[in-house]
Amino acid sequence: MTKKIINIEGMTCSACSNGLEKYLNKQDGIEATVNLIMATASINYDEQKVSIEDINRFIQEAGFKALGEETKNKKSWDLMLIICFGLLSLFLMYISMGDMFGLTIPVWLSKNNHPYLYMNLLLSSAVLALLWGRDILKNGYKNLIHKMPNMDTLVGMGVIVNFLFSLYNTYFIYQGSMNFSKIYFDSVVMIILFVKLGRFIDKSNKRKAVDVIKNLVTITPKKATVLKEGKEVTLTLNEIKKGDIVICKPGEKIAVDGEIMKGSTHTDESFLTGESEPVKKKVGDKCLAGSINYDGYIEYKALKVGKDSSISNIVDLVVEATNTKAPISRVADKISAYFVPFIFLVALMAFGLNLLITKQLALSIEALVTVLVVACPCALGLATPLALVIAIGRASRLGFAIKSSEFIEYLKKIDTIVFDKTGTITKGELSLVDMQIKADYSKPEILKVLASIEKNSNHPLAKSIWQKAQDFYDVSDFQEKSGFGVTAKIKGQSYYAGNEKYLKQFNIPNDFSEKALEFTNKKMSIIYLWNDKDLLAIFGLMDEIKPHVKELMQDLNKLNYQTIMLTGDNENTAKIIAKEVGITKVYSDVTPEGKLDLIKSLNTHDNVLMLGDGINDSPALRSATIGISVSNGTDISSDASDIIMLTSNMARLVDLFKLGAKTMRIIKENLFWAFIYNLAMVPLATGLLPIKLNPMIASMAMILSSLTVVLNSLRLKK
Repeated sequence: MTKKIINIEGMTCSACSNGLEKYLNKQDGIEATVNLIMATASINYDEQKVSIEDINRFIQEAGFKALGEETKNKKSWDLMLIICFGLLSLFLMYISMGDMFGLTIPVWLSKNNHPYLYMNLLLSSAVLALLWGRDILKNGYKNLIHKMPNMDTLVGMGVIVNFLFSLYNTYFIYQGSMNFSKIYFDSVVMIILFVKLGRFIDKSNKRKAVDVIKNLVTITPKKATVLKEGKEVTLTLNEIKKGDIVICKPGEKIAVDGEIMKGSTHTDESFLTGESEPVKKKVGDKCLAGSINYDGYIEYKALKVGKDSSISNIVDLVVEATNTKAPISRVADKISAYFVPFIFLVALMAFGLNLLITKQLALSIEALVTVLVVACPCALGLATPLALVIAIGRASRLGFAIKSSEFIEYLKKIDTIVFDKTGTITKGELSLVDMQIKADYSKPEILKVLASIEKNSNHPLAKSIWQKAQDFYDVSDFQEKSGFGVTAKIKGQSYYAGNEKYLKQFNIPNDFSEKALEFTNKKMSIIYLWNDKDLLAIFGLMDEIKPHVKELMQDLNKLNYQTIMLTGDNENTAKIIAKEVGITKVYSDVTPEGKLDLIKSLNTHDNVLMLGDGINDSPALRSATIGISVSNGTDISSDASDIIMLTSNMARLVDLFKLGAKTMRIIKENLFWAFIYNLAMVPLATGLLPIKLNPMIASMAMILSSLTVVLNSLRLKK
């Protein structure tokens, strides 16, 4: 299956996006998710069955326009048309209703003195408005044909009925009748104006909502200085190749992900991690595209360029998240699917009852049109997706890359938070601080053996050993037993390194048990080294607790979350660290399989969130309702997790929970106001109550309802 995200023009409400999504999914070889707020369709398609040209055609058949992967900004043109038709509407109101307010109307514009000129002005204005709103009419018609009526169908039908009825009565005026009360051409212009104005306001506010996402693309500089054969050459980002040496001077942005080969500096990575504190960088450290070089000259080797860079991966993750649907969003979609047909039924009933009671066709048609216009489900369509898009953008600023919008909703279900120890609670930057070696062996020899057999492992304990070694033996038959340790052969001799559980499997006596207790009391992690016959050495490695972890645990305990630590480390060390940071429950000596089983047993009500480093925690992270991988900022593509934590400030996790709770509260408020609006306005629009609406007031009320939802959602940006 091939995946494409295509920009769509013409979607205005959830009925639009739902209709397009259903139509695309009916086609053989296509799986589609349509995003109203981002105006995109995320499409997986089988190239053997369908082409991108076919997909574009299907989108057009459904009443919309595929814009490919680039969109043009038509904001200025749209605004100009709105201003022009706004002035035209004021002019029409002046000549049609000015005499009601005592305004002086020039004789040549008076409907009584020059009725034909007056009618020609109104009719031509209505025709111009219909041409301007032809996208509404076209989309409404196509969605009706496909049995997927939407907002455009409601407005289009109301406008056409209004226009045709007015056109019918225009005939009698040309025959000499002076009854202008049944002419609604000015209403046609006003309805289309207000709908267009509402859409313009919606689009403008949606742009604000997705600014954070789209601005990520512009973080990196357009050009960079590269060393080519000893000379400085300015290249565009597309010309930089992996392995190039790139120069970055103070005040400049780092162009691509890389490794510093010369110099040192401080960099600002706040765009990625949310941390405002400058980060010290030296030779051997990784640097991230888009970060600002504060105060030093550096040369760095390009490691990840173009779409492989960290910032590109983040953009992909955030955009992908906005193209998913949370469960609460699906509820609103289902309601919208039934809402439009229901409104058609109400409109027809309003028409019939008004005709039966008043015997006046004009009033009956006005009631029909008013119901169709006032009930457009714009607010309902915006209520959920807009809030979720803003929340995802806000989360990215806090330092969290969320892979799917549904996890925003799931945050509210969480009451138990499980932490891995090494690399999550602690920095994972262990140092070898003590050891005891069997008398028959030398320290350099033992360290070389240990580094050699650990070299192929990516576990934090193993990396702390081999990354600082200078000399290695050639090894063969390397194997890693997750949660226990490693084994390999050196010159035909088997060696093993791992924890005490692994040692016990070989029935080798632990001659270093007293030393192990000493290491444990000092909060050290322990590695044993042995061969087929003897225990050769014990090593104590010290790790530091991450900043802000104690603050995080205090906040979580105050909020009544249960905090649990799962670790493969020994019980004494685990309990000491848990007590120091304030974790309430500890499971130690746990294998990856054991972590998975524990998460499954705890997660009986979809209530468990787990944080891990993603190295040996993948099964457990997948099994939790929400899995968060703690990233070092250079590996953004952790497949096991649902959310990637890019910030080093662990206390930000509380902010994420608060964001989730606030998002759900605002979504519920949006849905409440959207439903209340329709419950209040539709009965008034029927014309059967003492208080009545006309189509122009109905279209203004529709705008206000959408604006209420948009402004309420924008509160999430703060």
